[in-house]
Amino acid sequence: MTDTKGPVGFIGLGAMGAAMAERLAEAGIPLLALDRNQAALDAFVARGATACATPAEVADGAEVVFCCLPKAAISREVALGADGIAKGRRARVVVETSTIGKQAMEPIAAGLAAAGKALVDCPISGGPRGARAGTLAAIVSGAAVPIEAARPYLEIMAKNVFVVGDEPGQAQVMKLVNNLISAANMASAFEALVIGAKAGLDPDMMVQVINVSTGRNSATLDKVPQSVLTGSFDYGARLDILYKDINLGLSEAEALGVPTWTLNAVTQLFRHGVMELGGEKDFTSLIRLVEGWAGAEVRSRAATDRDAG
Repeated sequence: MTDTKGPVGFIGLGAMGAAMAERLAEAGIPLLALDRNQAALDAFVARGATACATPAEVADGAEVVFCCLPKAAISREVALGADGIAKGRRARVVVETSTIGKQAMEPIAAGLAAAGKALVDCPISGGPRGARAGTLAAIVSGAAVPIEAARPYLEIMAKNVFVVGDEPGQAQVMKLVNNLISAANMASAFEALVIGAKAGLDPDMMVQVINVSTGRNSATLDKVPQSVLTGSFDYGARLDILYKDINLGLSEAEALGVPTWTLNAVTQLFRHGVMELGGEKDFTSLIRLVEGWAGAEVRSRAATDRDAG
């Protein structure tokens, strides 16, 4: 059984990583933390975490190390670079929560295995809000023993822990399947809602009807009510991150020989969103692109009245 009293390493304190690390800190687990952003690192030091200078230093002090990083190249460098986790003396389990695709995950797992460390492939779903609430879905693949070593920590951060396979990389594919569906839901919901708004339908009423009918999906149930109808566009996930995941998913599809006619069209909409709006924008702001083309907005009339007042 894992000793959750010992320090845990956490590398990557961006929007998602910070929210996950906060759950561990709030549970009283000592953290060895690392991030390139000094302000993000300082915030955790103020909460009692120990700052580390390199991934190897994190891996010198913790048996289990979590990583939450934005790109495959960064994940590889953190794991296998000159001062990477592979060089650390104590770490035995590395939990990679980044979404980087199977083709990137497999060589990282092999490199860590050569250094005597097991990789748990563990992309997460639910966004920063879900991380702070402890309602994430953790999608896991890898060997049974390291997964069980990571499980006590995962259960602090996630409501559901799904083991989908025994090889690193399989969880990546599952996460990309989910995100491809999520992106398609957003694209279709945004376009359809703009059609209704331009025809004069009440956006609030449209969402109510859809959410008790066959069109309901993750966008209409959650993202649209929280961040589109309100005009806040603050769901908490960047447009370019989801665009990256869509492209990773299409790469997996190409490698497997699976046609993706619909998803190719979805990709183009997200590409335009990144180019026109900026990749740093919240992904719910994608609807503004469609609204601009159509000359109609999907906003709660109550919110519009407040703004006018």
